[in-house]
Amino acid sequence: MAAPVSFARITSADRPPCTLAYERKGAGEPLVLLHGIGHHLQAWRPVCDILAASHEVIAVDLPGFGASPGLPGGCSYDIPTVVSLLAEAFTELGIERPHVAGNSLGGLLALELGRRNAVRSVTALSPGGFWTPAERRYAFGMLRGMYAGAQALPEPVVESLARSALGRASLTGTIYAHPGRRSADAVVAETRALRTAPGFEPTLAAGRAVRFTADVPDVPVTIAWGSRDRLLLRRQGVRAKQTIPGARLVRLPGCGHVPMNDDPALVARVILDTMG
Repeated sequence: MAAPVSFARITSADRPPCTLAYERKGAGEPLVLLHGIGHHLQAWRPVCDILAASHEVIAVDLPGFGASPGLPGGCSYDIPTVVSLLAEAFTELGIERPHVAGNSLGGLLALELGRRNAVRSVTALSPGGFWTPAERRYAFGMLRGMYAGAQALPEPVVESLARSALGRASLTGTIYAHPGRRSADAVVAETRALRTAPGFEPTLAAGRAVRFTADVPDVPVTIAWGSRDRLLLRRQGVRAKQTIPGARLVRLPGCGHVPMNDDPALVARVILDTMG
């Protein structure tokens, strides 16, 4: 059962107030979940109940995605800004150095939080930032295509497509290895979230210059990659391991770019193993 969406207002001396939406459930050591670009916190729902059986789970909508409004005018969507905002959100939410798991953009943010020693452990699922220039252009082109498609399709057409496994594959096959397993309601909701996300364009623009080149030496790190990731090709996981030598590199057989829906039990186990 989904937890109710709440909102945290984050104030800072050097930027206007910002608001982040989140869902919170369970009890125990805190675990923060971060989604990828164009998605929303509901991407984590297939694994939330498993994780909440032993931990307090806080799934966050990143700025300009899901129920979180866009950043105030003049604020950048670059990685340092968003990482600082998340660290401030931890304080607002009353959690100190939580565990963090992130997918895609969320994985990159999780690694940056780990590099700052702001978290206890990091699980990064197909994190961004380990691409070559050509691989980045390919991935960003795919994302732009998904965004354009979500904007072009009227809601009734999306609802009609989502009723069949073939239609769900046409809408979400780029990010899921098994899109037919996604519910029709979930596919409609995430297509709508992508179409209406004020953070999509500025986040993508800020990502053009992003490369993750620093080690994360002080916290446990797992980098996991789906064997059927069509967006960020799995060879990028080898580069991630070379960049972060102490990280554990895990293969997710049969999973796509957003593996939480493709194999919830496996993803939950990888996260729990990282937390120890």
